[in-house]
Amino acid sequence: MRCGKMAAPAAGTRGGVRLRCQRLLYWVPVLFISSILCWSYYAYVTQLCLLSMANIGEKVVCLIAYHLFFMLFVWSYWKTIFTLPMNPSKEFHLSYADKELLEREPRGEAQQEIFRRAAKDLPIYTRTMSGAIRYCDRCQLVKPDRCHHCSVCDKCILKMDHHCPWVNNCVGFSNYKFFLLFLAYSLLYCLFIAATDLQYFIKFWTTGLPDTQAKFHIMFLFFAAAMFSVSLSSLFGYHCWLVSKNKSTLEAFRAPIFRHGTDKNGFSLGFSKNLRQVFGDEKKYWLLPVFTSLGDGCAFPTCLVNQDPEQVSTPVGLNSTTKNENHLFPPKMLRDSQSHLLTDTQSWTESSSNTEKGKVVPKGMSNPGLTVENET
Repeated sequence: MRCGKMAAPAAGTRGGVRLRCQRLLYWVPVLFISSILCWSYYAYVTQLCLLSMANIGEKVVCLIAYHLFFMLFVWSYWKTIFTLPMNPSKEFHLSYADKELLEREPRGEAQQEIFRRAAKDLPIYTRTMSGAIRYCDRCQLVKPDRCHHCSVCDKCILKMDHHCPWVNNCVGFSNYKFFLLFLAYSLLYCLFIAATDLQYFIKFWTTGLPDTQAKFHIMFLFFAAAMFSVSLSSLFGYHCWLVSKNKSTLEAFRAPIFRHGTDKNGFSLGFSKNLRQVFGDEKKYWLLPVFTSLGDGCAFPTCLVNQDPEQVSTPVGLNSTTKNENHLFPPKMLRDSQSHLLTDTQSWTESSSNTEKGKVVPKGMSNPGLTVENET
């Protein structure tokens, strides 16, 4: 009996050690990129600029431009790594009473009623493939639109794009702009190094360089910059396309499903508005790794024009303008983006509490046939 009691803590200790080792291994790609960056700084500044360049003017211009690209590269990389991913707000979590009911009730209509009640007032439009509400069993919450559970972080991440091992972080709503700038500045950094190192790389093969230590640094510096430029250009171009279409990587592989069916362009509002959703309204901050994205990550405007059967329809005689003033998420959204997410400063939780005096709510607004399932 005593041995059995001792075995459980030992197993827990081994599990904790294994988890810590696993977390340390996740930092290996980041350390690899950091070591490459440190070596490139030494090779370019010391071996190329200070020891190999004879022209003082060329040396000064290259050093100034290099440090500008280097600073922006490191700044955006740092922000991408250490910006914590945003998780769904408390309104999307089940209450303590609902959690207790879930544990007691068998799977079936009783559990579905709990989910319907939890999702009734939430601004969610996407569904699972079977048309059910997207619910996370591990986090015990109703998933907001574009939110997914990350198996590495073991959390639900708002507007999750992907989990990137090169930054050891989830790329999502809170740091997607930083990730884009990281790709852009790392590409510019590599292209600048390759362009300014090219003439000395050619001299390496024509024996125009003295046989010193700098000779080999210059050669490998050009090879590394050229190879990284090729891979980064394709990756950066792909994410630029995603931004122009207002898609995440996950949504590009599996189109979001709305109540009326699958719509691969359901969140696209046009190129200009798609760009501003990620970079914000103030263009002076677009090229800086500071957070300027629009919205709160829990709700997004759509271009849907189909009437939503689960939303309250406008009674006859009620002015549509008045309706939109009281609903941050109107049942009928226009492709020209009349959504208040891009202009209204109030959150959806504040506006949902405002009800119009004398407003008629038709019966049968909730769909009794709505099914709920856990999304895998």
